[in-house]
Amino acid sequence: MKSAYELAMERLAKSEPKEKPLSPAQKARLAEIDLVYKGKWAERQVFLKEQMEKALVRGEADEAEQVRVQLAREKARLDDECEEEKERVRREKR
Repeated sequence: MKSAYELAMERLAKSEPKEKPLSPAQKARLAEIDLVYKGKWAERQVFLKEQMEKALVRGEADEAEQVRVQLAREKARLDDECEEEKERVRREKR
């Protein structure tokens, strides 16, 4: 006997159109997007970690904490941007 969850998932799968396979060009573009955003993240990470270390050396724990929070926000922002761009590529005509 199937659970209500399993039945709901089956209905959802039937109601949603199947995703078409990605073309080789789309796959290449997705890989390129990943590389670009990994580079952007590495650049921001180096810069912000340097700022955090400077704040810690100066004994400014509050400033270091603000930079740590900014680091987390930057990671989330870049991840979101990356996923949005990849989703646009996935929706393109094949």
